[in-house]
Amino acid sequence: MRSQSLLIAGLLVLASACSRTEPPATDHASPATIKDIMDSMVEPSADVLFESVAEIADEKGITQKAPRTDAEWQQVRRHAVVLLEAPNLLIMEGRRIAQPHERSENPQVELQPEDIQKLVDGDRPGFVRRARMLQDSAALALKAIDGKDKTALFDALVSIDKACENCHLHYWYPNDKRAQQAAREGGGSLAR
Repeated sequence: MRSQSLLIAGLLVLASACSRTEPPATDHASPATIKDIMDSMVEPSADVLFESVAEIADEKGITQKAPRTDAEWQQVRRHAVVLLEAPNLLIMEGRRIAQPHERSENPQVELQPEDIQKLVDGDRPGFVRRARMLQDSAALALKAIDGKDKTALFDALVSIDKACENCHLHYWYPNDKRAQQAAREGGGSLAR
């Protein structure tokens, strides 16, 4: 009987030593706001992409600008990856639009952060869908970059611009009639 008890005790010790204790469920820390992510990741990365390809018409004629070297393409690629991943951060549950003390920089056009927060919270599936539009457009840009295809990159940049504007028109400045009209005239989508 004693050997049986020792065997059972040994098996219990072995089982407890071998069992993996699951780490406690933790929420992701999200001290950065959507505004922080836009200002530090999305906007600077989009700027690099938008400046990477262009057709410049001046008194000298038409000049095409595009990455030429592997290093230039790699630099543009890094920023496309940031745009590809940033929507994952933007849509994290619990992420706030802005810090409580922050105010709209252009209140004649943009809503205040608390008003934007209400719109986003009241339309979470729409917000996620719009963020995914940016992600899909960034994926097109990344494919074009990997193929060193400046025409496809330019087309992807048009798609990125439309994805950004669609979200901004819906949440940041939905009352700006001029922006709404410009989007309609420019073929922009005002997806709901």
